[in-house]
Amino acid sequence: MKPAVCSLFNIQYPIVQAGMIWCSGWELASAVSNAGGLGLIGSGSMYPEVLREHIQKCKQHTNKPFGVNVPLLYPNIEEHIKIIVEEGVKIVFTSAGNPKTWTQHLQSKGITVVHVVSNVKFALKSQEAGVDAVVAEGFEAGGHNGREETTTLVLIPQVKKAVNIPLIAAGGIGSGASMLAALALGADGVQVGSRFVTTPESSAHQHFKEAVVKAAEGDTILTLKQLTPVRLIKNKFCNAVLDAEKRGADASELNTLLGRARAKKGMFEGDLDEGELEIGQISGAITDIKPAAEIIKEMIEEFKAVQQRIKNIEL
Repeated sequence: MKPAVCSLFNIQYPIVQAGMIWCSGWELASAVSNAGGLGLIGSGSMYPEVLREHIQKCKQHTNKPFGVNVPLLYPNIEEHIKIIVEEGVKIVFTSAGNPKTWTQHLQSKGITVVHVVSNVKFALKSQEAGVDAVVAEGFEAGGHNGREETTTLVLIPQVKKAVNIPLIAAGGIGSGASMLAALALGADGVQVGSRFVTTPESSAHQHFKEAVVKAAEGDTILTLKQLTPVRLIKNKFCNAVLDAEKRGADASELNTLLGRARAKKGMFEGDLDEGELEIGQISGAITDIKPAAEIIKEMIEEFKAVQQRIKNIEL
């Protein structure tokens, strides 16, 4: 029996590529969709007309389902939504905001809506808002994260118990074995972010991709909790944030330190010292840069191999 997200999105494998800012353009999204997963365009780093261009190019390069991730805390949301509807996108993942704001409007246009959460409380609020599915993202995940520091292993069973809509697990997932573990915990599919950063199709800067490959266990940390929590690779900028937080800097000082376009500087422009380098803990296990289709193929092969091995375990 296929997991629920396969029928929900009409995809072959229950693998969703996260819509990561500065990393997830049309090239990555179409590559993942062509390989049997669900590719997502990350709209958070795009001006409206740039988003339109990426959607149009994605449609040109795949005839498979794909979607757009819309972080609700970013500007231009109304223009983004308008373009998504006009371009006929059928799947939208929302995050970092209230799911009630746009869910009904999008669904009235025939769009499947998924919301990203980091705890049970917001999973329930998302279900009440009428979303079609939720992504429950654990503390291990890269980018913006929850303040509770609940790990994926702990979070997924609790959300599964609380909601009755399809559940997608995220955070620390980058292999077939971890996908199998997530499904065993009750997830109906997985969302993979960091592993897809290190692909030729990712729009991340080559320096950032190489930094992710070089990252070891313990090289990332969740910080900026007074603003919007974000997991970063430790570098000069990150250390400055940690020092400021240690001496009790308030949100205003942290905002000044963060400045503008810090994530673009790091992930898109490749400034490994002064840039914001958002990535998950799984980066410590990533050792190479390879095509998205190859990553999906390896995940499925490993999933089946581990599944078979577990069948032979006796207690």
